[in-house]
Amino acid sequence: MSNERGTVFSKHLATLLALHLALVSTIYPSIFAEDIHNESNKNFTSKSTSSASTFIEVSNASDGVDPNGYIVYCPCMGRFGNQADQFLGALAFSKSINRTLVLPAWVEYIPYKTGSIQVPFNKYFKPEAILPFHKVITMERFMVDLAPNIWPPEKRYSFCYIQRGNGKGCDAKDGNPFGPFWDNYKVDFVGSEIFGPELHYLSIYKGNGQSTWQEKYPGDTWPVLAFVGPPSGFPVESINVHLQEYLVWQDVIEKKSRDFISSLPKGPFIGIHLRNGADWSRACELVDGTQIHLFSSPQCLGYHQENGKLTSEMCYPSTTTIIKQLRRAIKKINATSVFVASDRNHLITDLNSAFQHMNVAVRKLPYDSPHVDLAILGKSNLFVGNCVSSFSAFVKRSRDVYGFASEFWGYPPDLRRIKNEIRQNELDHDEL
Repeated sequence: MSNERGTVFSKHLATLLALHLALVSTIYPSIFAEDIHNESNKNFTSKSTSSASTFIEVSNASDGVDPNGYIVYCPCMGRFGNQADQFLGALAFSKSINRTLVLPAWVEYIPYKTGSIQVPFNKYFKPEAILPFHKVITMERFMVDLAPNIWPPEKRYSFCYIQRGNGKGCDAKDGNPFGPFWDNYKVDFVGSEIFGPELHYLSIYKGNGQSTWQEKYPGDTWPVLAFVGPPSGFPVESINVHLQEYLVWQDVIEKKSRDFISSLPKGPFIGIHLRNGADWSRACELVDGTQIHLFSSPQCLGYHQENGKLTSEMCYPSTTTIIKQLRRAIKKINATSVFVASDRNHLITDLNSAFQHMNVAVRKLPYDSPHVDLAILGKSNLFVGNCVSSFSAFVKRSRDVYGFASEFWGYPPDLRRIKNEIRQNELDHDEL
């Protein structure tokens, strides 16, 4: 009997892992769409420019070159929410081994089109805001001013923990967005360097210390460590959550968010995030109370499940749950409006109908901009997000910096409803 249970558990675990890989896979980018941003791709060229908005040198190195070296990586896992999670880990890792972090472009995908586009880091965030924590430089500036001398084409090796693909190396440019990302900067690799299992980049492993990495890869002989993927885990490790404070929106996004907020009725407003796309629905079908974690669920359940277990309502709340919880939130802060961000259905009609008698306006952006959505949600008087979503996790971390209140759909769980569901399942089983 124990073998049978073990087999069932193994199959369930394998299914969950497979779905996770499918959702965050960069080879199938239409899945796990945390954001949609329509912008034509502008291929990088090595021709220098004086445009401050495109190239910003923000390295602390006095002579322009960091003798300890640089870290370059492709943010090749998932959409913006995932990339932001892993950026914080990469930033912490760079500091731990005292190398300048080359700020990667954000990888974005155009719906119903193949390939990906690379949007400069500083289009959304201020690189100079990171300097109080660690030394950084934009990828564009690095490739123009430093790479030709310290990282010439014949010395470009890709780094990976284990071999990838069908070859014996890292296959750094195999698949999307790997290939398009490096091609955007005209980077080809002459070889691979597999650093695992001796070394690691997560804080929980001993092989991530400065002395260990510098002993094997000293800056004078290995000036650039170019990782196939982010040198960090997902979701962000708990010790790195606080680094969110160094991600500061560019002024244009700040202005758009404040302009929209000023258009809302006077009074407190609630910001909510609804994750209800088809891909998300399929992921949430696996939630049956046995999962340790799913995606960003540690943000509400704790990294050791000290705050409870994941439920289907936390992952994919019903409209009834959303309206019920939102009604309590409106009364709690005397809100006059609700701002909705969503990857699919904003439920504007349903929510306006539900709260019409409370004189509460329900609004969404009149244009598509997930980054402005994030900035608005971060400024709301109360935020209600999805416990499992990395998009919501970005908002939660941003608000934690300022001590702003945040809640999650279906959390804490309605224990009475859960007991009724368990009882109904038992009855159904008895009938079978």
